[in-house]
Amino acid sequence: MSGTEPRLLRYVALGDSQTEGLGDGDDIAGLRGWADRLAEQLARHHPGLRYANLAVRGRLAGEVRAEQLAPALALRPDLVTVVAGVNDLLRPRFDADEVAAHLEAMFAALTAGGARVATLTFPDIARVIPLARPLGSRVTALNDRIRHAARCHGVVVAETGHHPVVTDPRLWSPDRLHASALGHQRIAAAMAHALALPDSDDTWTLPLPAPAAPLPAGWRATAAELRWVAAYLGPWLARRLRGHSSGDGRTAKRPRLLAVESPIGTDLGGRPD
Repeated sequence: MSGTEPRLLRYVALGDSQTEGLGDGDDIAGLRGWADRLAEQLARHHPGLRYANLAVRGRLAGEVRAEQLAPALALRPDLVTVVAGVNDLLRPRFDADEVAAHLEAMFAALTAGGARVATLTFPDIARVIPLARPLGSRVTALNDRIRHAARCHGVVVAETGHHPVVTDPRLWSPDRLHASALGHQRIAAAMAHALALPDSDDTWTLPLPAPAAPLPAGWRATAAELRWVAAYLGPWLARRLRGHSSGDGRTAKRPRLLAVESPIGTDLGGRPD
C-alpha cells in the first residue's frame, strides 16, 4: 500500500449468485468466487482488512437493494462491490430502466456513506448460450445504463463486457450461467485492475491458450445443446413456472465482517461492526 493510498479496513460485496461464488467450489466444500478472491488480493495490501459477502443466488436487482443495502450500510464499508441485473435480464418483463434505477439507488446511498463503490458490465450471453440470442439487446441496454449511473456517482466500472475472452467456454461452468473457477479468477483480476490495485494489470483480457481439442461442431454441437437444455435450461424453466428461485430459503454466506484469513463461506463469529 502506498503512502497516499487510503487504507481499506472493510470490504462488503452485494449481489447475486456470481458474487456468492457459484461455479467456484460447491455448497459442500464451500464457495469461493471472485469477491472472495478480490478480498484476498486486497488484504495483501491492506493488512487487517475484513470482508463480508451479502450476496444470495437468484436475487433480482430490486431484491439486492431491498435486502442487502441497509445491512451493507450498517457495516460502514470502505469499499463495496455491487453486481446485479443478470437475473432480471432473464425474466420476460425485463425493464432496463427499472433495473438501473435499483443499481443507481445503491450507488448513491453507498457513495454518500463514504464508500468507494465498484461494479462491472456484462458480456453478451448470446455468445455463451446461442439460444439466448434475443437477449443481446437487453445486455447492451443494461450495460449502457450501468455506465451512466456509475458516472453520476463516481463508481468504478470493470469493463468485462466487450473483451472476447469473457465468452470463452472455459471461463463458464457447465450451466453457462455462472463463471467457472477460472472465470471467477478473471473477474477478480478485472475488478482489481479497475480499482488500480498495485499488483493488477490488464492480462485478464488476454485470450486463453488454444484448446487441446476443437469445440463441437455440426451434429455434435446440436447434441451438446440438447444435453444442456435437458440438464440446465429445463430445470430452470420449471422453477420459474412454479414461482421458485434457487435462492429460496437461503441467506448470505458471510453476513458479518470477518478477517480474510477466516474460512470463506463460514461465519466464525468474528466481531461484527
